[in-house]
Amino acid sequence: MIKYPEISPDIVSFNLGGLNLHIRWYGFFYVLSFILAFILYKPFLKKRNIKLAKEQYESIIFYVMLGVILGGRLGYVLFYNLGYYISHPLLIFAVWEGGMSFHGGALGVIIAGLIYCHKHKLNFYALADAAIPIVAIGLGLGRLGNFINGELWGKPTDLPWGMIFPGADNLPRHPTQLYELFLEGIVMFIVTYYLLKKLKKEGLVFWSFIGLYGVFRFLIEFVREPDDLDFYTRFGYIFGFMSIGQFLSLIMIIVAIWGFYKLNAQHKKEKKPKI
Repeated sequence: MIKYPEISPDIVSFNLGGLNLHIRWYGFFYVLSFILAFILYKPFLKKRNIKLAKEQYESIIFYVMLGVILGGRLGYVLFYNLGYYISHPLLIFAVWEGGMSFHGGALGVIIAGLIYCHKHKLNFYALADAAIPIVAIGLGLGRLGNFINGELWGKPTDLPWGMIFPGADNLPRHPTQLYELFLEGIVMFIVTYYLLKKLKKEGLVFWSFIGLYGVFRFLIEFVREPDDLDFYTRFGYIFGFMSIGQFLSLIMIIVAIWGFYKLNAQHKKEKKPKI
């Protein structure tokens, strides 16, 4: 067993006008992700020979931020705890209490990107491919924030790297936040950055990310403790064994296969000689 490093979730806390305010690591990593996106996106776009005007560049970053925040929150509400929020609609806006969904955030970013690209007549795949390695960085930082918060731990394990998390019971558990940090953050960044440099066909990096994330998350969910949701109490696991996260990840895998099929069909059509 490895001792859990008890790091305070707060970077700093202070009192201002009678209010106790906290700057937390998780929120800091969110902000850091957006700052890195603003810095790194331009050089990554150059790998697709795309130059955006300053106003366009800033606008698309704003669209992405909006998609992440709104999509992540609404995704959690719709996918994970809809019954609760129907009964407590005002708590939908209580984001400080937690509750963000990657699947919802990803969908929000894709929708925001499609709207922006349609509005400005830009190639969605070209812009998305350049953004994907940065998304992996953000994912990794987010999982690091989950680890520091001591949340989203795994199921009990007797493996030597099991950890006892504060807030859980006294059983050693899988540090699934670190598994996801490694696979969804580090591995995904290395793979997608390599593909961005080596593959010129637009869309391959995007669909590789969708498919790989689905596979990684699907597998990790087997050892991740599911959220304490009314859904599982009322209905149990989906198909008897799948968590909500696994079901959504399976959809990502299926959609990625469809995406690769469409790209391949388009490639064959473009190569077909015209008579």
